[in-house]
Amino acid sequence: MLRFALPLIIPALCLGAVTPAAAEPVVRGAEHCVVNVRADDRLNLRAKPGANAAIRERFAYGSCGLIVTAACEGSWCPVEDGHHSGWVHRHYIAALPDAEFCFTAAARRDMRNLRAWPSPESRVVTELPAGQCGISPLPYKVEGWQKARVEGWEGWLPQAGLAHTGD
Repeated sequence: MLRFALPLIIPALCLGAVTPAAAEPVVRGAEHCVVNVRADDRLNLRAKPGANAAIRERFAYGSCGLIVTAACEGSWCPVEDGHHSGWVHRHYIAALPDAEFCFTAAARRDMRNLRAWPSPESRVVTELPAGQCGISPLPYKVEGWQKARVEGWEGWLPQAGLAHTGD
């Protein structure tokens, strides 16, 4: 029984250990991701600003694609995700960093594997070429790993293989 439960437990433990990586403040018009929410909980999208307003949708930790559509009112920010619109508490969202990475010259092949979880044993989502640039960091880091988006893929890369382009 434990053998079958481990594949479910390990990702949950990884998510619980992930922290926002130098989260950007809330930025109007920018894409944001859900942060500071436990792996077994969800961020509530509310009909109006306030904890007692009706819930329209719920977003898991790590969900991205929330666009802040106007100025926040106190701690509550208006957002949309292309399907739903409403209000979320600013403590639970972080703007995507305005940065781009490339692989370092020393990035070995195993460092260029985009992985499903921050672990060298995790499933490889895709292998990226040696000269790959345009790697956009998402606001999550954990123990030497950076969550990133590149060419439509999202996953985890070892930080040691990445170099900031200075953009």
